[in-house]
Amino acid sequence: MGVVRVSGTDAAAVAAAVCGRSAFTPRHCHLAIFRDSSGAEVDQGLVVHFPAPHSYTGEDVIELQGHGGPGVMRELLRVVLEAGAAAAGPGEFTQRAFLNGRMDLSQAEAVAALIEAEHVTAARAALRSLEGELGRLVGELAESLTELRVFIEGSLDFPDEDIDWLAEAGIQEQVDGLLGRLAEIRRRAGTGVRLERGFRVVLAGRPNAGKSSLLNALSGRESAIVTERAGTTRDVLRESVEVGGYPVELVDTAGLRQTEDVVEREGVRRARDLVAAADLVVFLADAGEGWSEADRTEWQRLPEGTRIRVWSKADLGAVPAGETAISTITEPGVEPLIEVLRERLAGDDAGDALGARQRHLEVLDRVRGHLETARATLAEHGSGDLAGQDLRWAQEALGEITGRMHSDDLLGRIFSTFCIGK
Repeated sequence: MGVVRVSGTDAAAVAAAVCGRSAFTPRHCHLAIFRDSSGAEVDQGLVVHFPAPHSYTGEDVIELQGHGGPGVMRELLRVVLEAGAAAAGPGEFTQRAFLNGRMDLSQAEAVAALIEAEHVTAARAALRSLEGELGRLVGELAESLTELRVFIEGSLDFPDEDIDWLAEAGIQEQVDGLLGRLAEIRRRAGTGVRLERGFRVVLAGRPNAGKSSLLNALSGRESAIVTERAGTTRDVLRESVEVGGYPVELVDTAGLRQTEDVVEREGVRRARDLVAAADLVVFLADAGEGWSEADRTEWQRLPEGTRIRVWSKADLGAVPAGETAISTITEPGVEPLIEVLRERLAGDDAGDALGARQRHLEVLDRVRGHLETARATLAEHGSGDLAGQDLRWAQEALGEITGRMHSDDLLGRIFSTFCIGK
């Protein structure tokens, strides 16, 4: 089945011209023959009328549901345009829904995130935001900021009173509370962004530690060249896989070592940059060679919160008790690492993630900066007017997430990323 959707004040008139009837029972399916302006039959299908304001866009909406073949749907679209409709731009239906108050901006962006979601966890996160959870949390935070600003600005009307209104009301503590709530929203939104793009797992280790073999084993295809020669991988290789229901972007990098080779040295530099930005770093140590001083040096350079030590080539040597060991040739295979990754990713609280975009994180970081400045101003100077200004900026920034504060340029950039038909 294919659907042509028409939204606007003349939607019913367009439908009447195409299917020959002008009266529709709201939200009921009507069987009709679709015809062009000459009366020639194009298709047979269903017509559904969603009257304003109870429709997706908040306007009158007509849906013409055809049989769905590409040729048939192209012809149906042609006769709808012939009847007076205009072709929708990317995201125009959702943009109209936002402008007509049917959803806030965070919900509108969640529509695109839900469509683009490639894994169930990402889709669930997007659905939470589509149902309004991100907008609700941001709105509640903005309301608390409003109440705090009202009190601070009201206290400025009594400069001669022998009372420290700000200290008495515990304003600093209230700002601390706002920062705590903001951090929780930022955490959940950050997890949502990672779910959308995939958790970045970087394979690191010294040359010939088995990184490329592991990439091939996890991705199920020969993505990387594997040889006995150390330093084969010089550029960055990426593969998208699913681990325990979580989207993962695997990144194979050049072996970490000092080298005089110009090309390999650039590969090592890129590897270190990727390690610093990774969600998890799998550091491979060659069981056949044991734990060397070079391994120890590179291991200590890795971020403690993201590193995972894994012994590769477990069939070639002894592995310390209790540590993760794998082999891409014999038992135990790579399943022990998959289990570790599954546990670490599940520990990232993806179950309460909020569908979010990178721009949301940037806005939340700006809000945090304003709140921290307000807190510092109160602590150092006790200045309510200066702190109030930062609180106002924080509140205005939050409005960029829900759309209470927006520019045409911002809306243009957001909806241009949508697919046609949404």
